[in-house]
Amino acid sequence: MKIAVIGGTGLIGSQVVKNLNTAGHEAVPHSKSSGVDIIGGRGLDEAVAGADVVVNLTNSPTFDDASPAFFRTSMDNLLAAAGKGHVGHLVILSIVGTDRVPELDYYRAKALQENLLAAGAIPYSIVRATQFMEFIDTVLSWTADADTVRLPATPIQPIASKDVAAAVAEVAAGAPLNGIRNIAGPDTFTLDELGRITLAHKGDRRTVVTDPTAGMFAAVRGDVLTDDGAHLAATRYADWLS
Repeated sequence: MKIAVIGGTGLIGSQVVKNLNTAGHEAVPHSKSSGVDIIGGRGLDEAVAGADVVVNLTNSPTFDDASPAFFRTSMDNLLAAAGKGHVGHLVILSIVGTDRVPELDYYRAKALQENLLAAGAIPYSIVRATQFMEFIDTVLSWTADADTVRLPATPIQPIASKDVAAAVAEVAAGAPLNGIRNIAGPDTFTLDELGRITLAHKGDRRTVVTDPTAGMFAAVRGDVLTDDGAHLAATRYADWLS
């Protein structure tokens, strides 16, 4: 099976390409560096031509109110190119809970991306993942200073990027879901608890202060956990840290 992976050189994309090729498929990575611009459209028709499946792993460069425009333009361009190329299956990676946090610009933008895909004429699959373990340090840095890290007690269920990539590759190689598959890590933490675990592992002596107003996840009213029936990955956060 020939599979075009747009955004195929990033954290998830590079692993998806490797997994698919190891499984015997012909997965080809595409990105700006290879001449494919999903916003401007340059090289996109050529990238998806002849592909049985297209996986879109591109992401907005910002998490603010500019992100909806990125996902609208990129999905419009990709759907048009995939239609011309007679692609039989489109796959995107989204976020668990993206439709439950309209207060966050980025989550609202991802919900828009999902809706555009579902409204199109091409069979599709949406893989929704919880927060990547690899991004926890970035989340901590948003509200940190020399002495403290301020974090809300938002429940989250982190997942390793290798498990996300494995799930995306599996879905891409299968029949279109015409729906959503939720994936998550096996353990649930509050974000402030996860911060303390992470700092302790690194020998970082800063104090984690529980602050319901701190950072992007302060906007979450409730949680961003998976629903019943989600696929739980094997990698635990403690093992990933080690």
